[in-house]
Amino acid sequence: MIVNERMTAFIDSLDRGNPAFLDEIEKYAVREQVPVIRKSMQSLLKFILAYAKPRSILEVGTAIGFSALLMSEYAPSDCAITTIEKYEKRIPVARENFRRAGREDRIKLLEGDAMELLPALEGGFDLIFMDAAKGQYIHFLPEILRLLKPGGLLISDNVLQEGDVAQSRFAVTRRNRTIHARMREYLYQLKHHPQLETVILPVGDGVTLSTRL
Repeated sequence: MIVNERMTAFIDSLDRGNPAFLDEIEKYAVREQVPVIRKSMQSLLKFILAYAKPRSILEVGTAIGFSALLMSEYAPSDCAITTIEKYEKRIPVARENFRRAGREDRIKLLEGDAMELLPALEGGFDLIFMDAAKGQYIHFLPEILRLLKPGGLLISDNVLQEGDVAQSRFAVTRRNRTIHARMREYLYQLKHHPQLETVILPVGDGVTLSTRL
């Protein structure tokens, strides 16, 4: 945990909750060990969506569609969401969840590797939510910046790696050193890029909010 577990549980207990269809998908994800955004990240997303009122959202990392559906629930009713997923076993589950929620007309699911799909997209997204393979964030960044409109918001989830990102590379296991180095580079780029203003928050497993200047 990067924030005191007791405090996190207290803050999460104050949330007013989600519609039943989202709770059902979240329970399925926990049961099947599919990662979905944490309660604290859900609360932050709800606030941002209510405040920013985006009309176009790009999500990199659909999984089974929970976060895309959450965004469609709390974003303006005319908000169009494009989401990318390459894990074949999760794609049909996501599509079925979109169908059952009646959101197929608002959520467009692109199947394949984001590195191959991002260059084909046209820019002008109000909000981009990064929640895919953490070691790929740094590789996605050039295309993400192209696609993010001036004044738009880039949200990157799970950037602190349970606190490991603050450790020396020699303090993390050898198999995690590549992703450790790439995430540290990603955070540095976000904080020093001339087109971005970024804040790093210890919410959930760490989140960055970056606005394009």
